[in-house]
Amino acid sequence: MAAVIGPDRRRAGPVAHTGAGPDLDAVDPPRRKVGMRDVARLAGVSHQTVSRVLNDLPNVSASTRERVLDAVRVLNYRRNLAARTLVTSRSRTIGLIGFETTLAGPASMIYGIEKAAREAGYYVSIATIRSLDRSAVLDAIEQLCAQAVEGIIAIAPKNSVADALTQVPAGTPAVGVGGADDGNVPMLRVDNVRGAWLATSHLLELGHATVHHVPGPSDWPEARDRIDGWRQTLHAAGAPVPPIEAGDWSARSGYLRGQHLAADPRVTAVFCGNDHIALGVLRAFHEAGRPVPGRVSVVGFDDTPESGYFLPPLTTIHQDFAELGRRSVNLLVAQLSGVTTPAATPIQLAPHLVVRASANARPS
Repeated sequence: MAAVIGPDRRRAGPVAHTGAGPDLDAVDPPRRKVGMRDVARLAGVSHQTVSRVLNDLPNVSASTRERVLDAVRVLNYRRNLAARTLVTSRSRTIGLIGFETTLAGPASMIYGIEKAAREAGYYVSIATIRSLDRSAVLDAIEQLCAQAVEGIIAIAPKNSVADALTQVPAGTPAVGVGGADDGNVPMLRVDNVRGAWLATSHLLELGHATVHHVPGPSDWPEARDRIDGWRQTLHAAGAPVPPIEAGDWSARSGYLRGQHLAADPRVTAVFCGNDHIALGVLRAFHEAGRPVPGRVSVVGFDDTPESGYFLPPLTTIHQDFAELGRRSVNLLVAQLSGVTTPAATPIQLAPHLVVRASANARPS
């Protein structure tokens, strides 16, 4: 079921009475359903002025806007979205498609998009799907369009999601965020190839003869891009390219692969597909009696909030999920304003290396 989240207009703390109008805190909220005219009466303005404030329109003084918002708070006024949509032909609502996951990256993308939409004055209706197959995404699109959303943003780590977004009804713009790319829908993503280059180059610069890689699942474009960036960097440096085994994004996958790597004394540096994988790799090397970073160096990808508290703190690649959210909302709002966005070339955000304690010079 979709959840609707509105722009954050709450104010912290009590409202000081200045004597310029009624003491809003002294007014008991009425028990009947509150309307816009009730807000206007309490704030001492016209209902047209209340409408302008609630729709973030200009030509309202700061003091008047504050008085209206105080009245909204005191009366616990809730807007009738359906009625507003009928009157204005706009719902001021963005549909957001996410999926059930414990992965930090997609969850952080959803938070960043939701926050950016609120700041832009849009409500967000979230449709969560259990799988990333095309039919599930199409069902979510239908559900959101039935709520008269003005546009749709989808977390799109696989091409099946991007492909389904091409079926959004005409007149409803769509944007994908993630690794997918089919050339038909505007996409935003982190430059995963560059991120892998940063991680691998860092380990090579520390003197390691080569860098082993523990990747994510092979059906995720993000994982494939990180493999490509790792492999290209080794080729450019003339370093050997070790074999890889595809896994998933979990710490368990990293732990199992890490056990094999820990049994090979030639392994001194490991680049992991994400921070969860790195966590499992760190444990495997610890149990094998090969301390990190004393004997082995490990670098992750994502810069999850917990990565700085791993033992040792994890050197990793930072993705700016807040910026991804802001840029995706801006891209959608631009389309709503009539700006045509070319879909062929994805917009890529540059990641950066966060150096902590898990990577060190190659042991002699």
